[in-house]
Amino acid sequence: MVAAGSMSGAGRELGFSPAVISKRIRRLEERLGTRLLHRTTRQIALTEAGQGFHERVVAILASVEEAEAWVSRRSSAVRGVLRVSAPTSFGRLHIAPHLTAFLDAHPELTVDLVLSDAFVDIVGEGFDLAVRIADLQDSSLVARRLAPNHRVLCAAPQYLAAHGVPERLADLSRHRLLAHNTDQWRLDGPDGPVTVRVESPLKTNSSEVVRESVISGAGIALRSTWDVGPELRDGRLVRVLPGLGGARKVAIHAVYPSRRHLAQKVRAFIDHLADLYGPTPPWDEGLAFLAGA
Repeated sequence: MVAAGSMSGAGRELGFSPAVISKRIRRLEERLGTRLLHRTTRQIALTEAGQGFHERVVAILASVEEAEAWVSRRSSAVRGVLRVSAPTSFGRLHIAPHLTAFLDAHPELTVDLVLSDAFVDIVGEGFDLAVRIADLQDSSLVARRLAPNHRVLCAAPQYLAAHGVPERLADLSRHRLLAHNTDQWRLDGPDGPVTVRVESPLKTNSSEVVRESVISGAGIALRSTWDVGPELRDGRLVRVLPGLGGARKVAIHAVYPSRRHLAQKVRAFIDHLADLYGPTPPWDEGLAFLAGA
């Protein structure tokens, strides 16, 4: 009303009648216990209390507008701290080597990358996003598929030379099967899903220990091509039972709590990974058995 110059002017700007404006001012004065306006038939002027109240309210509103603008700028800028959770081996091999380019492109951003093979509580533990390798069709989180995940049964040539090449699923029971944190493999084959009982002679909580063991000739393992692609290409590992592989619904995803008000730093990092991996990720290039997969 002060800016409008009169109750009628304030009423026009706010869409209320002068009577409604007058009534609300009286209520405010009664609540504050002081007069804010001098009213005459010709004009309305602020009292000393009204002037002080007006100046402080204007300052508060300006601060609110500035705070909203600050938040809006931050949500549209790639800055601050980005907390990311990722599986240990995948993070080391396929995220860490690409952080330099991302940080160079966004100098106001800090990336806090936590590597763990556990499924973290993204919201409860304060993560902005997580990279997960799983079947997330029933997930309550928002998931963006970054790349396929091909898992194959494989072994070193020296192991197969010593123990023979399995020709059918039942043959696996006569071989050393290497796994971590599981006693069964869920596979997809020509006749649909199958489950293989795994009694590994090696007990470990580390997927990387299993990786090194299969390369050294300790047995047969179910490994992802992002993990052993180079060894499959150069012959240090050989695929066995090529008709069987890991569950096809498992893929590499970026997951985050909500699409609403997605921070630009989260969007930028997900786009960065998606651009790196693409529909045919680098680790699958040159693997003949994936042609047409």
